[in-house]
Amino acid sequence: MNERVRLTVWVRGRVQGVGFRWYTRANALRIGGLVGFASNLADGRVQVVAEGPRAECEQLLEWLRDGDTPGKVEGITEIWDTPRGGYDAFEIR
Repeated sequence: MNERVRLTVWVRGRVQGVGFRWYTRANALRIGGLVGFASNLADGRVQVVAEGPRAECEQLLEWLRDGDTPGKVEGITEIWDTPRGGYDAFEIR
């Protein structure tokens, strides 16, 4: 069983102006099966919302935590939920 989930992540650190959203989207597309977005927030964080199979969302979360991301990730807050839909692809906002 590959349960579909919604993962919302707030990434803190030096993550704006370094290509972080672009690399997040590229990695989501590489993993496959994910839709959602990566968006800069006014407080300097990046918000990532991904919907898809739990295993693929977990891969994206692991990359956000420990992967070779641009900039410097200092911390992550995550929330798991049920999918809400409304996304056709994984995009940058």
